[in-house]
Amino acid sequence: MAIQLPARRVAPAFRQVGARLAMALLVLVATTLIVWLDRSGYNDNSDGAVDFLDAAYYATVTLSTTGYGDITPVSDGARLINILVITPLRVVFLIILVGTTLEVLTERTRQQWRLNRWRSTVREHTVVVGYGTKGRHAVATLLGQGVDRHEIVIVDPQRKVIDQATRDGLVGVIGDATRTDTLIRAELPTASRVVIAPERDDTAVLVTLTARQLNKHATVVAAVREDENAPLLRQSGADVVVTSSSSAGRLLGMSMLSPHAGAVMEDLLTYGNGLDVVERPVTRAEAGHSPRDCADLVVAVVRGRRVLNYTEPEAAVLQLTDRVITIQQAAPLA
Repeated sequence: MAIQLPARRVAPAFRQVGARLAMALLVLVATTLIVWLDRSGYNDNSDGAVDFLDAAYYATVTLSTTGYGDITPVSDGARLINILVITPLRVVFLIILVGTTLEVLTERTRQQWRLNRWRSTVREHTVVVGYGTKGRHAVATLLGQGVDRHEIVIVDPQRKVIDQATRDGLVGVIGDATRTDTLIRAELPTASRVVIAPERDDTAVLVTLTARQLNKHATVVAAVREDENAPLLRQSGADVVVTSSSSAGRLLGMSMLSPHAGAVMEDLLTYGNGLDVVERPVTRAEAGHSPRDCADLVVAVVRGRRVLNYTEPEAAVLQLTDRVITIQQAAPLA
């Protein structure tokens, strides 16, 4: 179980290491050629002559600062080249090797610093359990409504799914969401919204129970496949339960009887396309007036914890503390 922050846009680690190894090899080959071309200015204590293998050997022990001393520059030209060319190449070679080592050592420290910083700043965020089809569409809708990517945390037991979430710019937690420690890693106790969209209904119930135990005040929205499991989810603490199978069935029936009505409902359910259903506060200019006087189409009024149809007598006059659910022209997604 681990937390993955959104990946920075850098080259993959193997590419970085491969590029540095190629540079180091290039420096080694260049030094070997320099020594071999000036081999007459060097002396090998074993046989006096310097061949290509000796040049490669000398370049290797020199660049690595080992320096056994069995091959030495004896001419003024060879010594000058060592001072002006080979010594700078040795410095470059060491920088490449040491830089690679430091990069590996500091990357973990940098990731830990980012993780600690995220933990200290994340508050009032949204935790999405399950990043399958339902979870991804829920996130897309949240982003379309202006929720920042850094305020969304994905929880899923599959590493490849969390890898995709981090590529999408989201924070991911790998682990079983029915376990308390997994949800604590997602900082669920400080979250303001929880979306529960696993593949199985029994998992949704267990996650809802665990989430509600950790956070009594967050808005919990859960998805289930079967209607018979919806009451159990509500008893477990879900504020809103969406039944995917029955909702799809109703949309299918409506589309069969009235294809145009079905198309409009699909449009309303697809955020950022055509028409959107939006909940917003009542403005001062609208307070004291009828919902019909609003510039956009009001379909319901939220008063306290009750949702009132705009035709009900209680909703005839809007209050400043009300919220209205309206149908608006979809704003283009960023």
